[in-house]
Amino acid sequence: MSMEPLTKQSLSIIKDSAKDFAEKHIRPHIMEWDEAQEFPIATFKKMGEHGFLGVLVPEEYGGAGLGYQEYITIIEEIAKVDSSIGLSLAAHNSLCTGHILQFANESQKLKYLPKLAQGEFIGAWGLTEPNTGSDAGRMQCVAEKDGDHYIINGTKSWITHGKSGDVAVVIVRTGELLDSRGMTAFIIEKGIPGFAAGKKENKLGMRASETTELIFDNCRVHQDQIIGEEGEGFVQALKVLDGGRISIAALSLGIAKGSYEASVKYAKERHQFGKPIASFQGISFKLADMATKIQAAELLARRAATLKNSHQKVTKESAMAKYYASEIAVEVATDAIQIHGGYGYTKDFPVEKFYRDAKLCTIGEGTSEIQKVVISREIFKE
Repeated sequence: MSMEPLTKQSLSIIKDSAKDFAEKHIRPHIMEWDEAQEFPIATFKKMGEHGFLGVLVPEEYGGAGLGYQEYITIIEEIAKVDSSIGLSLAAHNSLCTGHILQFANESQKLKYLPKLAQGEFIGAWGLTEPNTGSDAGRMQCVAEKDGDHYIINGTKSWITHGKSGDVAVVIVRTGELLDSRGMTAFIIEKGIPGFAAGKKENKLGMRASETTELIFDNCRVHQDQIIGEEGEGFVQALKVLDGGRISIAALSLGIAKGSYEASVKYAKERHQFGKPIASFQGISFKLADMATKIQAAELLARRAATLKNSHQKVTKESAMAKYYASEIAVEVATDAIQIHGGYGYTKDFPVEKFYRDAKLCTIGEGTSEIQKVVISREIFKE
């Protein structure tokens, strides 16, 4: 990927662009979408016009041709306003589009990347199943070869954009159970017979980001839709998740910063005992802890982005960034509620939504516990 050298000025322009979009097109509708659990398809597709749906996609495929530092900045700015939209942005870019960008052949890239990058298509990605989350090797969604086609049967769950997505990259089993070389990635378009969305999840937070099942019932897919070779799907998925975890770190940062900024503002404005509550040590120390945690999380995320941009191994660093940033997002959002007191528990202030949204960051794309497994394995390899 050819990229212009990143400067502080260029990153600032990208930050302002994302911030302006979020203020104009997202902020007025936050609670409306949250209450209705509505995924705003038109608004999401509009992000394609600004280059937000193909941030890492090279310009020759219709993308913005940017790197991971810019990507972190865009997700963070969107998530500071509405983390649900930030989550959808991360899933579209890192998982579906990212998988095709990293591993698809040239004809597949030319067919799908421009549509995904420009917002004509919304992307979904499917690895998890009802009974296999972290234990993906036991997946029950199976593809059996039939001439030049594969017949897919089974269910995928917790799929972002499972209903509204126009194209999905799905990893299914083509070999033996527990064989890491027994899974294959397929690109599957909406509307193909035997492929449908199932149950939509009723979630605590991230409610404007759609999460559904994908159901395969004798779904016939041509072998040309395989990404890479048969049996490479799981190995590809692990590498996709390495990059995807940087985006969840960015999402977590956005939530933490949004919570922190709202808390600083409130602490200056709210008066008790004749002075602003910011002047009380109990509040000011909370804000000091929040600011320190956010800066540490950002440094971890930015370091992972630097390694990713220079095509170095990033497994440990992206897991560290995702693990730490997601955990501090929960901590900062919790403290933000406390600083706001009773008002923080109402939907009139933004921190109650950050509080609900934050928890998913410690679960999606590998739980905090799985991140520790990844980190410790990498430590023992060194």
